[in-house]
Amino acid sequence: MKTVQLKNTHIPAVALGTWSWGTGANGGDAIFGNNLMDEDLKPIFNEAMNAGLNLWDTAAVYGMGASETILGKFIHGRDDVLISTKFTPMGDQSDDAVEESFAGSLKRLGKDHVDILWIHNPKNVRRWTSKLIPLMKSGKVKYVGVSNHSLEEIKIAVDILAQEGLQLSAVQNHYSLLYRSSEEAGIIEYCKANDLLFFSYMVLEQGALTGKYSAQNPFKAGTRRGDAFNEEVFAKLENLSLRWLQKY
Repeated sequence: MKTVQLKNTHIPAVALGTWSWGTGANGGDAIFGNNLMDEDLKPIFNEAMNAGLNLWDTAAVYGMGASETILGKFIHGRDDVLISTKFTPMGDQSDDAVEESFAGSLKRLGKDHVDILWIHNPKNVRRWTSKLIPLMKSGKVKYVGVSNHSLEEIKIAVDILAQEGLQLSAVQNHYSLLYRSSEEAGIIEYCKANDLLFFSYMVLEQGALTGKYSAQNPFKAGTRRGDAFNEEVFAKLENLSLRWLQKY
């Protein structure tokens, strides 16, 4: 069977994340301090779809399946939704881990394919990138991307896929006004030069840059977000804001 890849222009520029959906291990309650379930999220999903935002980004490890399960309910019976999900390399995993994880994702999503499948982190790039090839050739995955990879690791993934006549379509990295490593390392420039879409995540640092939260109005204590952006960090952000205002 000949594999034909669509051009990256078929992928929307904006993906809506679902990391905070659902509860459980690595879920919204533990990370963000919320308990967002179906009844809270369905109006948001509908509003986004009505606005033309139809690419939804999830992962098998978000709530250990909870995020995919909720999204699967919302998209049931619809053909106007694009789905992006991820395989997360961890510790001791078998060679069938990508296929098994992906099968679980399809079941929770109620789909027979996804639009984008990502390798979630750069652990053993050569091993896991090669496992994407059968899924692409079978038509179960339209595009593939890598997340949290360095420039060298991105190039390795590109080469592995190119040997099979396939291409890497996108990179998804942490990028914000506070965290600019993808810019400094030349990753964004490399993506521009090589027809790779670059997706920034945590552009507002999980809400810390929205102006809604501060040392006086902090994130919920005992959560990963609360630990990362504690009172000391917010104090530094406020000092940065004051210096910026004084400068401009």
